[in-house]
Amino acid sequence: MARLLSVNVGLPGDVTWQGRTVHTGIWKSPVEGRRRARRLNIDGDGQGDAAGHGGEQRAVYVYQDESYRYWQKHLGRSNLVPGQFGENFTVEGLADADVFIGDRYRIGSALFEVTQPRVTCYRLGIRMREPDMAALLVKHGRPGFYCRVIEEGDVGAGDEIVRVASGPEGMSVSEINALLYLPPHPRDGLERALKIPALSRGWHRAFEALLGQNAAAGNAGLGPAASPPPAWHGFRPFRVAHKIVETNDVTSLVLEPADGHAGAAALPGQFVTIRLGPSNTPPMTRSYSLSSQVDAASYRLSIKREPHGIASAYVADELRSGDIVQLGAPRGSFTLRKDKRPVVLLSAGIGATPVLAMLHALAAEGSSRDIWWLHGTRNGREHAFAGEVRELLARLPHHHSHVCYSKPDPGDRIEMDFDSVGHLDAALLRQLNLPQNGDFYLCGPATFMSDLTSGLHEWGVASDRIHTELFGARPSLTPGIKASAKPRPHPPVGSRGPGPMVSFARSGLNVCWAPSYASLLELAEACDVPVRWSCRTGVCHNCESGLIAGGVSYQPDPLDRPADGNVLICCARPHSDIVIDL
Repeated sequence: MARLLSVNVGLPGDVTWQGRTVHTGIWKSPVEGRRRARRLNIDGDGQGDAAGHGGEQRAVYVYQDESYRYWQKHLGRSNLVPGQFGENFTVEGLADADVFIGDRYRIGSALFEVTQPRVTCYRLGIRMREPDMAALLVKHGRPGFYCRVIEEGDVGAGDEIVRVASGPEGMSVSEINALLYLPPHPRDGLERALKIPALSRGWHRAFEALLGQNAAAGNAGLGPAASPPPAWHGFRPFRVAHKIVETNDVTSLVLEPADGHAGAAALPGQFVTIRLGPSNTPPMTRSYSLSSQVDAASYRLSIKREPHGIASAYVADELRSGDIVQLGAPRGSFTLRKDKRPVVLLSAGIGATPVLAMLHALAAEGSSRDIWWLHGTRNGREHAFAGEVRELLARLPHHHSHVCYSKPDPGDRIEMDFDSVGHLDAALLRQLNLPQNGDFYLCGPATFMSDLTSGLHEWGVASDRIHTELFGARPSLTPGIKASAKPRPHPPVGSRGPGPMVSFARSGLNVCWAPSYASLLELAEACDVPVRWSCRTGVCHNCESGLIAGGVSYQPDPLDRPADGNVLICCARPHSDIVIDL
């Protein structure tokens, strides 16, 4: 007979960890008497990170007394107390192998439904004083599980736990947990899991992604959006075949392979990483979108001169036709989808480059889709690719175009050179009668992207129809860490490390590895390079990043390998010079 041994609650608070302040609700303590189980949590309880650990599907977390005994032996710990794992209910019975997703249990006067295994993160490691705890729970098959509250009611220690309904498909918490985190990911298991109505939405989306991934995509249920593996690893020499001045501040380079081997066709919207610079100085590493039809014969990059931009100034002023640069393979998941839906291409300034490659692809195939080109720039002098875009649109039978100039010159002609004065914003999009059922591809400055994305959501466009590409560093993800002002990426404080060179391509930073860092993630944090992470032990794949060149070793080994050409920076160390897409 299963029984509730302890009800544990705790409100979020701040703790100090590695010199940072973490807001967390992982500390739970047993309570006396009875407590009300409500839709979002137990009375007196709260979550510090509602996005990761809260919500209706994760109202109550359950952990087993038998697992406590297991960890006491495995960790050599005798001081574990109820609530130690952040659970609301410490129970006797209900082993993860015996509980099915969708099971319903009556406890006291409340009714609960099992929705998903626990998603572990670094905060459990803080509470347990065991940094690898997030990975250990998955490796040892003891995650515990979340429930939602079907009927609110009162619960207390000593209550009997009665199963009143069994989950369809009979898939246990252990089985579902392994299906996401551990290879292999059998197709029949994924299909069965997707038939369970109670399975939480996040896990449902993860299993759908796993069903659709290709063989080299790593774990598409956890990692970034899947893209084909890079055509080659590291850098190859390419020759500058042509150098084209597009505007006063935009220069295009047409690059051809210089090693006697053909290039590789890229997907429209992808980018490459380039190494360039005078031979007597350390190379500069940057990433730029491909801006034309992307076949194997040549690649075109279009680069805007940025204020104080050393690399962009070198391209404009010093690089010559015939010069050799080093190029990484095309990569990235911001790519044109193949279907029959309308296509809306939105860009501002040099953000036109990846969507221009998409327009080239649509024109080359003579697409009959409804296609919109929407672009914003300052004036005609800064309007790159204007004639090229008009020629491409003319080849498409169902095209629409709208160009905004924010500060037109006196000679710029409205309804000929541009269509309206102002900025490309959400209000304008609503006036243009765009197709809400289309795929929207956005690229431009961060504010442009966030404003238009929010506007499209408010207008009713589904999230999976909005695709974005951001130049420069991606937004960071540091759950629970209290926000603070971050300086621009910089070398770490202290003397130069003795190890391999680590290049952060998006941040334009080259630093040397030092053995004092436990992982590439720690080095990136010491340099204030924007990073994304959650578990810090190779489980969640939030930190998965492009590994453009070089090799790494792992400690601990990740539970599931990243996609070919990627790296999990939270548990990786370089064993040669490397370049990372950060």
